[in-house]
Amino acid sequence: MSAVLAIQSNMVPIHQRLPDVMRLIDGGAYFVLHAPRQVGKTTALLMLGKELTALGAYAAILLSVQPGSVFNDSIDQAELAILARWRNDARYLLPESLQPPVWPEEVPGGRISTALSAWAEACPRPLVVFLDEIDSLGSETLRSVLSQLRAGHPTRPDGFPWSLALVGMRDVRDYKLAAGGSPQLSSHSTSPFNIISESLTLRNFTRAEVDALYLQHTLQTGQGFVSGVTERVFDLTRGQPWLVNALARQMVEVLVPDTSQAVQVSHVAAAKELLIQRRDTHIDSLAERLREPRVQRIIEPMLVGSVLGALPDDDRRFILDLGLLAIAPGGSLEVANPIYKEIIPRLLADAVQYSIGPLQPTWLNPDGTLNPDRLLEAFLAFWRQHGEALLKAAPYHEAAPHLVMMAFLHRVVNGGGTIDREYAIGSGSLDLYVQYRNAKIPIALKVWRPDQRDPLREGLKQLDRYLEGLGLNRGWLVIFDRRHAETSHARRAKARETITAQGREAVVIRV
Repeated sequence: MSAVLAIQSNMVPIHQRLPDVMRLIDGGAYFVLHAPRQVGKTTALLMLGKELTALGAYAAILLSVQPGSVFNDSIDQAELAILARWRNDARYLLPESLQPPVWPEEVPGGRISTALSAWAEACPRPLVVFLDEIDSLGSETLRSVLSQLRAGHPTRPDGFPWSLALVGMRDVRDYKLAAGGSPQLSSHSTSPFNIISESLTLRNFTRAEVDALYLQHTLQTGQGFVSGVTERVFDLTRGQPWLVNALARQMVEVLVPDTSQAVQVSHVAAAKELLIQRRDTHIDSLAERLREPRVQRIIEPMLVGSVLGALPDDDRRFILDLGLLAIAPGGSLEVANPIYKEIIPRLLADAVQYSIGPLQPTWLNPDGTLNPDRLLEAFLAFWRQHGEALLKAAPYHEAAPHLVMMAFLHRVVNGGGTIDREYAIGSGSLDLYVQYRNAKIPIALKVWRPDQRDPLREGLKQLDRYLEGLGLNRGWLVIFDRRHAETSHARRAKARETITAQGREAVVIRV
């Protein structure tokens, strides 16, 4: 077993990441624990169940309802699959004296409640249950399960679990609505799903926890991390547990497998790139979510720098629960971490990039360095030939020009350079910074839409600010003209040199 497996979310006690959890359990609360996928919910609750059981006060166990998700049209089959899984899990996770009795016979729609009642009655200790993957159930099965939990709640603790948690990605309001209740939360209701203080979320790792997790690897293997590694990891991930662990695995298993060699700060960037290229399940799941309309309604205007406008509260809560976005200190929405900020446009541009045929690297000098003038010529020729068709292939209509531009640039830097991206709600622009060996090309992207004036002046101001921040004196301003669909893209593709108000050199590209 690889020593890097010690760098796992289960090594950070859940009491640190959820300081209220023991208060709720000791108080016999029914509560919701929601957090994005792969932040360590399942692992942490498995450990908590084992810990509580070992201490002798409770019989505590994590039970999954996921087996019922494949029977969305049959509550009968879903219940049988769930209970079969519970019996098997209890056999491995609890001592024999705390395991459930034979499940009583019951009609469909009542098996979950009856099973939990029989278990609570037979168990010599108060029963604590964490119901994992609760939001994997289809609506009818979910409604049935939640209704059974509500019906059994008044008989606790002798006839039903002492404390119970619904564990998934969704907040308490979503479960209450699924169970047929009101979205209004009230502390005066007897329903176990109505008290908003009983909806918890599992936070990301802190900087100190990332340090401690990586130190565990050093203590076990002797392999060190030079100063700045964990700081860079935290900066890129904002403590997102899957990313923290995945970067560690790439660094110590792929990039620096020799434990006598220390991990350097440069390995963090290399590990990030490997992670994105691997397209593990976590990243693939992000790609799938980006195609959902309620996610697109937020991500698309963010990419092009426009304002969100009227946004359904459900959409906002959904994307926050996914962990794709976070609330910035000023109250606006922002991408949750820099790695996601890079992954999102890359995933969206993939759909376009796969539609691009082979490109001859005419932009390279004989010594392999990049020639910006030849790159400009290659881009204009590319746009004249392929722009119109590729715009139709882009998954987001409003951001289509940006995605086509990025897809082209991905081909340019593939294996030899990088593209940094800056975008935010209300910024009015998407900024790109292309670096390839000797070349550094800052690019500001603007869109000229119908009923708008020429964005040239504002675009040059934007480019000036971007160049000032980078400490550079030359860049590109690309203006995508979306006003007249009947005008061919070949006729629009032009470039000219100009000087910004701050005296910097700018190449204005109109396509």
